Amino acid sequence: MGTDAEVGFADDGEGPARRVTVDPFHVDRYAVTNVEFLQFVRDEGYTTDAEQYGWSYVFEGFETDRANELSIGSAAGAPWWLAVEGANWLHPYGPGFSLLDDEDLLKHPVTHVSWNDARAYSRWAGKRLLTEAEWEFAARGGTRGTQFPWGAELTLDGEHRCNVWQGNFPEENEEADGYSGTAPVDAFRPNGYGLYNVIGNVWEWCFDRFSADHHATTSDGDHNPTGPARGRERVMKGGSYLCHDSWCNRYRIPARSKNTPDSSAGNIGFRCARDVDDC
Repeated sequence: MGTDAEVGFADDGEGPARRVTVDPFHVDRYAVTNVEFLQFVRDEGYTTDAEQYGWSYVFEGFETDRANELSIGSAAGAPWWLAVEGANWLHPYGPGFSLLDDEDLLKHPVTHVSWNDARAYSRWAGKRLLTEAEWEFAARGGTRGTQFPWGAELTLDGEHRCNVWQGNFPEENEEADGYSGTAPVDAFRPNGYGLYNVIGNVWEWCFDRFSADHHATTSDGDHNPTGPARGRERVMKGGSYLCHDSWCNRYRIPARSKNTPDSSAGNIGFRCARDVDDC
């Protein structure tokens, strides 16, 4: 787990590379889709954090015309993220557009979901969120020490294997991989364990609280680690369709990021796991 490569961010705590063991577990092949989350909302009458707050972050250029009028600011240090009133999982681009208007998007990963929302869904589904160690083990698909599930380079023989940004971020996306926004959850080839889109497409929430040095300063984290016992932020893994090596090359397997558990944006989703004994 982790890496000693210099391509990462020291402040993220990607390294050092270390041996970690995890007990057997089951993991979903795909990130949770919009149609699956829709069923959860209908069954439970659930209201997401973004709906309760009344806004979420929409990438500039994706927002609806109505959303432009309802923008209440932008993210500090990332002005391409617009805080839009009325943006949420059902209205990912803001008011004036609904997922129910585009049947194809129901097959895409749900976005604008917080860690709290992801945890609520997983409990409803009789599942749970992956720990960071489980996520990294599953994402590797049987490889060891590589940056991507298929090897060391982002493309393989010129073939795009994931949905990330190509071009000049954030001005121009060449869409060489075929997508400007999210892709269907079954797009591209699966990894060696049959998991789709572990790299790119949407960030995936993990169970763990985030720390840049917990794993390097404790000696009890080499078997089924779950991160520090305290801390506000939660781990996200995998990168998204907005990742680019000029700004955020965190679409590599060992890379990691963080966010507060009530945060949401148009590039954050999740997938679920289940203990073997629960199956």
